[in-house]
This record gives sequence, structure tokens and C-alpha cells, in this order.
Amino acid sequence: MIDIRTIAYIRQRHYGEHWPVGTIAAELGLHHQTVARALRQEGPRAAPPPRPSQLDAYLGFIRETLEQYPRLRSTRLWQMLRARGCPLSVRQVRRKVAELRPASREAFLRRRTFPAEEGQVDWASFGHVMIGAARRALSAFILTLTYSRMLFVRFFFDQSMANFLRGHVEAFAHLGGVPRYLLYDNLRSAVSERHGDGVRFNPRLLELASHYHFAPRACRPRRGNEKGAVERTVRYVRESFFAARPFTTLEDFNRQALAWRDEVTTQRPWPGDDRKKVAEVFAEEAPRLLPLPVHPFETDLVLAVRSGKTLYLRFDLNDYSIPPSSVLRPLTLLASETSVRILDGTQEVAQHRRSYDRHRRIEDPAHIAALLAEKRRARGSSPCARLIDATPAAEAFLEASFQRGESVAATTEKLLLLLDDYGADELRAAVAEALQRQTPRISSVAYILAKQRRASRRKPVLPVDLTRRPDLKDLYVKPHASETYDELSRHDDDERD
Repeated sequence: MIDIRTIAYIRQRHYGEHWPVGTIAAELGLHHQTVARALRQEGPRAAPPPRPSQLDAYLGFIRETLEQYPRLRSTRLWQMLRARGCPLSVRQVRRKVAELRPASREAFLRRRTFPAEEGQVDWASFGHVMIGAARRALSAFILTLTYSRMLFVRFFFDQSMANFLRGHVEAFAHLGGVPRYLLYDNLRSAVSERHGDGVRFNPRLLELASHYHFAPRACRPRRGNEKGAVERTVRYVRESFFAARPFTTLEDFNRQALAWRDEVTTQRPWPGDDRKKVAEVFAEEAPRLLPLPVHPFETDLVLAVRSGKTLYLRFDLNDYSIPPSSVLRPLTLLASETSVRILDGTQEVAQHRRSYDRHRRIEDPAHIAALLAEKRRARGSSPCARLIDATPAAEAFLEASFQRGESVAATTEKLLLLLDDYGADELRAAVAEALQRQTPRISSVAYILAKQRRASRRKPVLPVDLTRRPDLKDLYVKPHASETYDELSRHDDDERD
């Protein structure tokens, strides 16, 4: 067998130069029949006829379905074929659908914009990272100036509306100005609703646009080519910055991103003219950007909250402490990227560093101290607390008395009567002696107190018993003015004189 190059050489020499078969055979060292066979071959061998397939019976149905639904997935088409008796696997159907699916041949024009005219914005997902026990989604906010291709990238732990607005504010500050238009894909943070060509933008985005004087625009659905600049920037960030780059904290990662932007991305060739760098073109574009307002747009997340019976408010998987006076009150929570503030009306009652972990309890020691002080005051208002504050050993005495079958309430009441009659010092000594003797009974404490009084030769203070004179129980003595007694004493002095 000879290769295709030799066959081509033989045919060129015979038909082009009119060499005879023998001359060609002698030149190439081949048999003359081999040369003759190469000359008889008019072209490449025809492909063998296709082998019959079980899918042949369904080709008409596949073509008809794909003409009606060009973007129908192969797996769905396979399910439809299975319902019609097709025994083939999904892989076999997928290969055939790839051959028969009508290809899109749409051509696109290259978009051109004026300097400072347009910027393109998008979110990019970069997987998940673990922050303590929490699994957080790592996302990048990316803004690209369409003309100069100067970019801004900022990483966040979610794609919330607050972070979407925060990305804009930081991008405008780093670029030193604002383009006249910003182009968005149909992400929820930008477009609330769409009907045909009508677009309803997110109200918070419109507030941001009003503050910075730019106009938002939305791409048409499934028209990624309209924001190709930011799409290419996303791929550039993945390949040039994110790949194999470790980081410890989000702040550190964003510092690395800004350093990479200033040192690497600004030195890449400008797509409009590779003789220029992006930094050079941006220097021409920057003076034409819209100026920044005096104050940046407020991007903190604002939530109306109310705490339960505990000293904490739950926010973003974590609990933040509040003062005891704010419990069960309507409050306002303001969350920035780094802090959590709680307001009671217009007064700030708590401020904490924001945690991105989960099930963490972030406390202010002053809040805990205030709660403990309230608890101590509450304890002092109860009879048992008053007894224990005056006689700390009374707590052990009551426990031992309860174990012996005595009533704690009755024992407490009688100890309080003894406290009033004998004072805290004598009662502490008596309770301690009763515990030492292992006689935790009220009678034992009363006996010890009476013995102490006898030993000190002091008369006991007896309570007034009115049970024998019930007529004195409701006796009322009318008080007199003190001047009356002064007048009486003055008359006695005059008589003596």
C-alpha cells in the first residue's frame, strides 16, 4: 500500500508531465502494476454506507421536534423518545441530536462607545469558603469601563442588594468618577420585572442612579454579547487573579485584588490599539467621567427588628447583645460590611463588629453587667433574697431543712422574724452554729439566739401581744400638735417661779 502523497506524485507526473508508467515506476522503485492502480484511482474511496440503527425510525420525529424547539435539551428529547418505545440510551440520542440540531449562524457587530459613556456591571461566583462553622458563597462585584477597559473588582460573601450598592459606591470612589450609563444583565438586584421591551428597575438601584446621576440600562434577555466587556473581565479575573491564590481574610483578599488591578490589569494592551496600555487610555477617559457627589450613597442594610425575652438580636446566623432596657422594644438594625449597629429610635444603644461565622454570640460586657445588676436588685426585693443577703448561710440552712421535710416557706418566714428581733449579726452566728451541730431547725436557731441573749444579760425584745386585749386592737390615738406640749411645759416653769 502506498500513501496519499505518493499517489498524488504519481498522478501529477503522469497527467501533468506525461511520464509513462514505466518511467514513474523506475523513478519511485515501485512495481508498474502499483503505479497503474494509482492512476486508475479517480478519487478517495467512498465512505461505506451507514449501518442501520434503531434510531432511524425516529429521525423524522427528532427533526420535526428540533425545528419546532431548537433549544430543547437532549435529555428531554430522550424522555420523549422513551415514551414512544425507543430503547436507545441517552448518550446515543445526544450524539444524534448534536448532528441534527440546527446551528445558530447569527452575526454580531462590534460595539463601540465614547469615552466615559458606558460601564458594564455583573456579579461573578467563585464557589464557597468556610468562615468558622459557616459556609459562605464568595462572589465578586465587577465594573468595567467599556471604552478604556479599566476595571474594578470587589469580593463579598453574598450577592445581596446591600453589597450590590456597596460595590457601586466603592467602584466610583476608586475610578474617581461615574460613567453616564451602566449596563446590566437581567439580575434581580438590577431588574425587578421585565415585559417585552419594558424594564422595571429595582427601586434601590434607581435611588443610587439618582444620587450619582447615571442612567441604568438592561441587556436584552439571552444577549450576553451586549455586555461582552464585563464577561471577558470575569474570565480574566478567574484566570489571572483568582486561580491558585490563597487568602486568610476577606479584607486581605480585597487588598490583593486592588494591588493586582493597579499593577497588572492597567498594563495590559488596550483592545482598541495594542500600542497603548489600559492605563494610558484611562488617563484620557478619567477627566470626562461625571464628578462624584459630596457625600457617598448610604449602603447600610436597615431592618426593623424586635428582640424576644433574651438579651440578644438574631441577624445573619449570629446573636448580638443589646442593653436590658431595649428588650421587647421595637428597634432598628443597621448592618454594614464590618459592623452591626442597633438603634432605639434615633439613639444608638449597641454597636458590634459583624461576624460572618454562624451561631456565634457577640456580646458587649456592659450589657451583661447591666443585666446582672438588675437581677441582683430583683433578688433583693423577695423575702428569701432579703434573708440570704443578710445571712448567706441561710441558703444552706434552708436546703438542709427542706431535706429533713420542713417547709421552706414557713422556715423562711420565721427566720425573717428572728432577723427583725435579733439582727443580722446574731442570726448569722446562730444559723452557722445550727449547721455545725447538724440541727437545721427553726427551734434550734431560736434556742441558740435565746441562749446568746441570756449569756449577754440583755433583756429580750418581746413583741406586743394584743390577743388578750382585743379592745386595744382598734384603739386610735389622736395626735396633737407639738406646740401644745411646749405650752404646757411653759406653764409649769411659770408656777415654779
